[in-house]
Amino acid sequence: MSKDYLLDESRMKKVATGHGLCVVSDEVTIEGYPVGLMYREKPSKAGDSGWRFFSGCEDDKFLNNPKNHSELDVNVVANYDSSVIALLDSPIGSVFEKGPDAEAFVAVTDWSPLD
Repeated sequence: MSKDYLLDESRMKKVATGHGLCVVSDEVTIEGYPVGLMYREKPSKAGDSGWRFFSGCEDDKFLNNPKNHSELDVNVVANYDSSVIALLDSPIGSVFEKGPDAEAFVAVTDWSPLD
């Protein structure tokens, strides 16, 4: 099944190349929400950066359905929300969140994807 992404591949700029693949919520790539939660876990396979991107508004039912996520190049996510770019070199275990009215991400210290 093909997804109807908001940004066409032909409009993508090379703003964050070389980072590998990531998992991103359809709320970002289809619904157009900005990234509100990003974390980096241990890569699950070759080519995986370990980055996971979400709007932060997804409920458990949405998150538990694998059809609601895509595996895309990190550069694609950076084209949707350039605020992630400055954090892409953060180490595995990093977690950042951004509130709906915030302009910058803040580090999350009370949760880790490595737990």
